[in-house]
Amino acid sequence: MIAARFGKMNRPRFSAAYLERKRATCERKTVSTMATRLKHFGVFLTEQDPALTSVKDVDRRRHIEPFLASLVDTLSEKDGQLISIGDRNRRVVAVSTFLTDITEWGWDAAPTRKVIFRDDIPKLPRLLPRYLPIDADRRLTAALTDHPDNPLSARALRLQRACGLRIGELLDLELDCVHEIEGNGAWLKVPLGKLATERMVPLDEDTLAIIDEIIKLRSHGRPLPHPRYRRPALFLFTSHGRRLAQQAIRHELNHAAEIAGIEHVTSHQLRHTYATALVNAGVSLQALMALLGHASAEMSLRYGRLFDSTVRTEYERALDLAKQHIPATDNTVFSGEHRQIPLTVITGGKNWQETPLLKSKMAGGFCLRAPAQGACTYANICEHCPSYRSEPSSLPILAAQRVDAQALARDAQQRGWIDEVERHNKLIARLDTLIADTEAKSV
Repeated sequence: MIAARFGKMNRPRFSAAYLERKRATCERKTVSTMATRLKHFGVFLTEQDPALTSVKDVDRRRHIEPFLASLVDTLSEKDGQLISIGDRNRRVVAVSTFLTDITEWGWDAAPTRKVIFRDDIPKLPRLLPRYLPIDADRRLTAALTDHPDNPLSARALRLQRACGLRIGELLDLELDCVHEIEGNGAWLKVPLGKLATERMVPLDEDTLAIIDEIIKLRSHGRPLPHPRYRRPALFLFTSHGRRLAQQAIRHELNHAAEIAGIEHVTSHQLRHTYATALVNAGVSLQALMALLGHASAEMSLRYGRLFDSTVRTEYERALDLAKQHIPATDNTVFSGEHRQIPLTVITGGKNWQETPLLKSKMAGGFCLRAPAQGACTYANICEHCPSYRSEPSSLPILAAQRVDAQALARDAQQRGWIDEVERHNKLIARLDTLIADTEAKSV
């Protein structure tokens, strides 16, 4: 049956022999998935070249390159949609691994030359972990705590969030998973998971309390067969004599997310959220790898790319230096302090009215802002205030301010800053009113 899944090539014994060989080192499910992906390759070769009778005769130009090109338009057998970039990647990797293996093993049916290269494998997008923002994390935890639909499933999710477990690791926890180490607190023994490794995760009092609640809620019964070892085991999560199912976890998570007002969320995001919180708290890379059960530093570094304190420090240092060399307001704030930049630095030694900045003229001075900062909300606020009054002695100052405002309006018009033109024209109209009122009072 395994050979049939490989396709209709005239080498069923050979293909079956390869899959049987992989069973010695891979899980049954992995071999089954491998057979499915190789079947797609075998079917393509049968349709592309019916005369082909051996893998040894597979040619890059006649077979491999057309196969790679066909994946772009291949439809999924499940939903009829184009297969994802991830599926394309996995299919090419499966074929590449197959050909590499039989070549390294020295099998006679191996191609005489390399036909698939590293650049043939579709590149996967390097997405950042999808963690829950702090506010959403708190709302979800509150929903799981205060409004559970299934109390056992709700506490399972809270334990997953508290320890960063994968869903399979969570449901494989056994009743004796908590270990008390004298002088070193309580630890959770996480069973073999995705990477076939065990690990120990430290527990705090709150998490221990969750586990105590789980023990009270779980149903007692006879030991059940362990999915990995087939030995009888007492699992932590049992309900009505059976192990808690992933479907029950998903249902509870959807229920809590709806109460918390959060869009679709997966249980694995709780693991991402756990790791992100640790990174924000400054945990070391080595500790993060141990807590998450990662086999390589690259896996843990994905979380380091989320909030890299070194990147943040360098960014703030560079931004501070940049602000000292670009046009900015005289009252630019640096590190919470007002530091006045010399006018010659801002204008480059030119007249302030000619600089490519947003400019505002006040009776007692002027203001310069970089275009990226946008117009100042408080510019000329006093002149426009209904309580503002002027005296005859201020008429020359108001007149000079009006002349500057006209020049600034023309400058803004030339630069295409329409909003700035309108702002200056409003100031001119207001100055005209103020000048007229002041002159009338002086008669």
